Amino acid sequence: MNAYERLTEYGIKPSVQRMAIMEYLMTHFTHPTADEVYMALCDTIPTLSKTTVYNTLKLFVDQQAALMLTIDEKNVHFDGDTSLHSHFLCRKCGRVHDLPYSGKKREARELMIEGHAVEEIHHYYKGICKECSEAENEN
Repeated sequence: MNAYERLTEYGIKPSVQRMAIMEYLMTHFTHPTADEVYMALCDTIPTLSKTTVYNTLKLFVDQQAALMLTIDEKNVHFDGDTSLHSHFLCRKCGRVHDLPYSGKKREARELMIEGHAVEEIHHYYKGICKECSEAENEN
């Protein structure tokens, strides 16, 4: 699926900026912040503003076309992978990694817990990633 198809699937009117931002999320699995998305795209789209990036990411989250991760107290990260999965934040390098979801393999919208209709599931883990652990053990 390309960015245009993804946007239309979620009822978002495609524009050059929206398609570029969605394409970035779909091809960069680094869980970027809004500033990182802006810095990555501003040279190729000179008319792009930070406000446009923030508003577009908010639209994607509101339409459930992207996830907003608040795993880090200092930054909000975004994820173009809306499938059910967990996230791991390395306290040393600050990178966010995808992990398989350890619970029931069901979509959030299918879950009812004690009469509550669940719309989102977030599983966050924090610690030291294997790359930082290995580097620390080498020293």
